[in-house]
Amino acid sequence: MRVIEVRPGGRRRIDRVLDPAYVRDLSALSLEQLRERRDDAAQEETDLSYLRRLLHARIDIVKAEQQRRSTGGQSSIVEQLATILSDNALRPARGSGRHQALEPSRAGEHRRQAEALVGNSDLTDVGTLSDEKLAETLREYTDEESSVSTRRRQVQAVVDLFNSEIAGRYRDRTASVDDLLAAERARDDD
Repeated sequence: MRVIEVRPGGRRRIDRVLDPAYVRDLSALSLEQLRERRDDAAQEETDLSYLRRLLHARIDIVKAEQQRRSTGGQSSIVEQLATILSDNALRPARGSGRHQALEPSRAGEHRRQAEALVGNSDLTDVGTLSDEKLAETLREYTDEESSVSTRRRQVQAVVDLFNSEIAGRYRDRTASVDDLLAAERARDDD
């Protein structure tokens, strides 16, 4: 399985968010610092979710071509594309069920990463791939999706730690909603 690499001391967001020091001694951080780190981790989760959705779409396309071949279907994948992709959207969610209010910040980078997985093969014409290449492509996409899902769950755990610390401060009354609203108003006034 190909795993999304996390580089200790790296400069990328995923490197920072999954560094154990990122969540160490949360009680020493100000509420603002907690929110900033949580929001940073939430953005990484959004980006990983976007990459995961791209991979799911490509997996569905490859599976549809394999199905077409095994049943002797005559219509091309291009003709079926809207149905293939909408079937994926209508299936029950396979993720955390979290609402994503953020937009992916690295959409182009993720598209290139997903396309690089199939090397020189062109998914716009999966009908030209051999059965072996199609199976290999499906394995690569499935392995990458598993890797992305693993990292996404790790990032979600980081977001959960920050949310828990923030909620605890409100519960223990060391933070107040009035302070939060005042800070929001001050930001809106700027």
